[in-house]
Amino acid sequence: MFRIGIGHDTHRLVEGRPLVLGGVRVVSELGAEGHSDADALTHAITDAILGALCAGDIGTHFPDSEPQWQGIESLRLLARVVEMATGSGYRIVNVDATVLLERPKLRSYIDGMREQLASVLEVGAGCVSVKAKTGEGLDAVGEGRAVTAQAIVLLTRAAAE
Repeated sequence: MFRIGIGHDTHRLVEGRPLVLGGVRVVSELGAEGHSDADALTHAITDAILGALCAGDIGTHFPDSEPQWQGIESLRLLARVVEMATGSGYRIVNVDATVLLERPKLRSYIDGMREQLASVLEVGAGCVSVKAKTGEGLDAVGEGRAVTAQAIVLLTRAAAE
C-alpha cells in the first residue's frame, strides 16, 4: 500500500537570522524568520509525511506557542515524524522537493541538502530530489522577501520483519 503527501512552507526573509535549508546553512545576507530554525524545505517535507499519514500538520505536532520548539533544528522535528511513520508501519520511498528563493543561488548547496535529508529520512540520497527555482522577480519570493518550499513524499508499507 502506498500513501502520498504534499507539503508547503513559506518564511519571511529578514536580517539577523541564518538561512537554513534542508539542514544546510546557506550563506546569505537574509535568513528565514520563524519559531524554530525556520528551515522551509525541511518543514515542507515534514508536512508531506504528516499528510501522507493523515496526521495533521507540523503546527499540530510542534506548535509555535510551545517554548520547547523555540530555535529547534528542523531536522530533529523531521526525525520525530519519520519515527511516527515507521511506528505506523510505513517507510519513505522517495521525496521530491522544490525551493523557491530569488537569491542566493542554491546549486552548490543541493547535494549537501540531499545528503542531510536522506540521512534523517532513512533512505539513500538518490531517493531525495531537491530543486531550486527563483520567482523571476514576481511575488514575495521574486522580490527577495520570502523563501518557499514544496514537497511531495511517497510512503509504502514497511516489509514485515
